[in-house]
Formats: sequence, structure tokens, C-alpha cells
Amino acid sequence: MRLLFTALACLFSVSVFGQQTLNDSLLVDGIYRHFITYIPSTYQQSQATPLVFNFHGRTSSAQAQMWYGDFRNIADTANFILVHPQGLLDNTGVTHWNIGQSTVDDIGFINALYQYVLSNYNIDIEKVYSTGMSNGGNFSYLLACSMSDKFAAIASVTGSMWPHLIQVTCNPSHPTPVLEIHGTSDLIVPYNSALDAIEYWRNYNNCDLNPITTSIPDINTEDNSVVEHIVYDNGDHGVTTELFKITNGGHTWPGTSFPNGVTNYDIDASLEIWKFFSKYDINGALNEVSSITNHNINKQVVKLLDVLGREVNHTTNQILFHIYVDGSVEKKFIVE
Repeated sequence: MRLLFTALACLFSVSVFGQQTLNDSLLVDGIYRHFITYIPSTYQQSQATPLVFNFHGRTSSAQAQMWYGDFRNIADTANFILVHPQGLLDNTGVTHWNIGQSTVDDIGFINALYQYVLSNYNIDIEKVYSTGMSNGGNFSYLLACSMSDKFAAIASVTGSMWPHLIQVTCNPSHPTPVLEIHGTSDLIVPYNSALDAIEYWRNYNNCDLNPITTSIPDINTEDNSVVEHIVYDNGDHGVTTELFKITNGGHTWPGTSFPNGVTNYDIDASLEIWKFFSKYDINGALNEVSSITNHNINKQVVKLLDVLGREVNHTTNQILFHIYVDGSVEKKFIVE
């Protein structure tokens, strides 16, 4: 495979986030492949930093996924680099990730992109993760099967594994923590298809057959959905296989600022995914988990607003805007 790394690095306006958002491209086998890199304010070249790939769904784009399944504020606090790759068109004329439905060499692209990021930033190669929405979640499963030596853990939102991948072609090289977030009323990727993926990884990881199930508090009673957290524990190397079951949830990203259909707001998918990733490296469970809590003890909070601008009292495990007595505003994640 011929590779030519190009430096198109057009810097977007970053006045909102105050960080670097770079629009880059690679020439892979004669085709320019585009991606957006987000560098957090906490990044230091002297410090090895985790890396998260965030894949858009079919018909979507890297730009849309950066906003829809947004990790940027979490990255600023927890210190990890984000890469949002852009898929090419399939034979129906829409963007996609190839999980067996086209001839596009997306595995080759991600291998090249992985090497490119490593050559430009100080990446902790034991802490590289993949997540995505729908077809991007499907592709994350494929990466866990086909590039297992590079990915420590994966998470999927409204995605699943194709039967052929489960039955024939998946070839992971290490116990792999897997998290699925899926609505029971998903009309695009049926909930039961996600259960097949969970069963595969539960068995491969040698997790307990019987899960621990926890009901998540229904802190938003207006989103027409409730959540259960289902955990298959005690896998090899301490890994788990996990599922957030969104009862009545649709084909959506929980916690997004851009709701579409039945979107759950009892959890924030981006936050839950990073909490999950931060427990593991490529060798398995970590002894210490990084904190993404950002406290400000010098100001008095006068109001808390959720992502939809509603005043709330619950202060943990969701994105909240903290309104201080001096009029300043901070967007925070406090983990319970």
C-alpha cells in the first residue's frame, strides 16, 4: 500500500473550545482520506497521551460526529486526543465504513491514519480506543477483530457485529473490553442484533455468564426512556463486556445536544464511553482509573443547567453548565 502523508492541517476557529481542531488528509493508495483531529488544551508533547477514534454513522460525516457524539470537553479534562475519520461513498452514493458491503479499504486507511497520528503526537500506544455511531459502531467491532493489536477497547452506540464477522472472520489477539449502548426501539439496527455482539465478546473474554444489572436513575422523566446497565464481569485480564439497554430508546446518541427521535438523557453516552475506556489499556484492567472530575472550589454555584438549558439539581454523571455567582459559566463532568 502506497502512503503519502500530507499536511493540509487547516486550523478551524477554536474560540468556543479554545483548543486545536485540525482538518487533515492522507493520500492512501491514490485517494485522499480526510479526518479531523482534536487536540485538548492539556496535551503536552512530553507526555504519552491516550487516543480515541470516533467514527460517524452511514450517511453522516466526521464533522457531524464531532458535534453529535461529542467528546471534546471530556478530552480537555481527561487529556486524550480525538480523531474523527471521514468515510468514503458506497455504491449507493452515501458515506460509510466498509464492514463487508463495499470494496473500500477502510482497514488500510485506519492503519495509515494510526501510523500518521503516532508520528505526529506522543501517543500512549497501550491506550488507543475506538467508538462510533451506528455503522461507525459496526466498524469499531471490525477494528477489534482486525486490528486487535492496536486497540485496547471499543464502544458502539446503536451498532452491532455482522453475522459473518462473528461466525467467520473475527480474530482478536487479546481480551477486549466492549461496551454497547443501544435502544430497544431502534428501527435501523435492531436491539437483538446488538445482543449477538455482546454474546460473542462475553464468550471470547471469558466473562461471567450471568450479568450484574443496575437500573440507572430516571433523572429525566421527559425523555420517554429508561436505562439499565448490564455488566458481564470477571473476564480474562480483568476485562468486562457491557451493555447500556435504553428501553424505548431509538437510533440515537444518549446525552447528545442534538436530539432526534427518542433520545435518552439519563446518561451521556460520550461520558460513559470514556469512563469505560479509562479503566483499561491493551493489557487489561488498570489499577488506577483517570479522573475526569473538574471541581471549582473558589466560586459559588447559583444554578445548574443541562444540555437543553433546563435547570436541574442532579450534579453527577451528566453534562452540566455551572452558573457561578460572578456570572461566569463552566461546562463540567462530575463522575459519581
